[in-house]
Amino acid sequence: MKKKKSLPGIVYIVICFLFLYLPIFVTMIFSFNSSKSLTKFSGFSLMWYQELFSDAEIMSAVYVSVTIALLSTVISTILGTATAIGLSKNKKVIKELIININNIPIMNPDIVTAIGLMILFSSLKIEKGYMTMLLAHISFCTPYVITSVYPKVRSLDPNLANAAMDLGATPWQALYKVILPMIKDGIFAGVLLAFTMSFDDFVISYFVTGNGVKNISIIVYNMTKRTNPTINALSTIVILVIMVLLIIANVVPAVMKKRQKRGPEAEQAVKV
Repeated sequence: MKKKKSLPGIVYIVICFLFLYLPIFVTMIFSFNSSKSLTKFSGFSLMWYQELFSDAEIMSAVYVSVTIALLSTVISTILGTATAIGLSKNKKVIKELIININNIPIMNPDIVTAIGLMILFSSLKIEKGYMTMLLAHISFCTPYVITSVYPKVRSLDPNLANAAMDLGATPWQALYKVILPMIKDGIFAGVLLAFTMSFDDFVISYFVTGNGVKNISIIVYNMTKRTNPTINALSTIVILVIMVLLIIANVVPAVMKKRQKRGPEAEQAVKV
């Protein structure tokens, strides 16, 4: 028999969803407001989107956020995946030591990491700007990639690579034809997590940037000091981009699985 859902449980879930998504919905509505009011909707208008795209500072911040997020995601994914694969070949003591060290940046408060990186760059006399922000993002994204990929690597048969090389594959062929396809789900999760962490970061970026280099988070923080409805338009675009990425992330794997299933079925139909 199916268990009936209790009314208090349903009410609790509805309240949680309203608490999480109602502010986002209100922000999107007021991005089309014809006045500067953040509490009263005066009429429909696209003026704040026009002002957004004509603001050179905001467009520069979007460029910085997107490029930093893409570069740090690619680099941290390569470093994290290589580290996770390398860990599987080490002794148990070394594995546990490195995993525990890897967990420190994840559990460490962002403000502590930000101050530490700021002091590091200052002591090395590295001029703060785009490069320091990129290095900082790579440093805090890589541990998340390792955490996502390592469980997949650990679940693999350790003899797979050796078997592939016994059959004539080179070490590189064994890597990208056998190992990487087997751990692609973990890599994909690491990519999404790294991109989201980088694109959304404020605290660390604020402490390690300089020379007028700002990302979206810093621009939004500066906008909150004064009444500026452009922030609603910017937030709406970011929300829509994230929604599109989530849809792609969920739809593409499902489509690929269906195609993989249809392949053998089509071959059997041809044989028949």
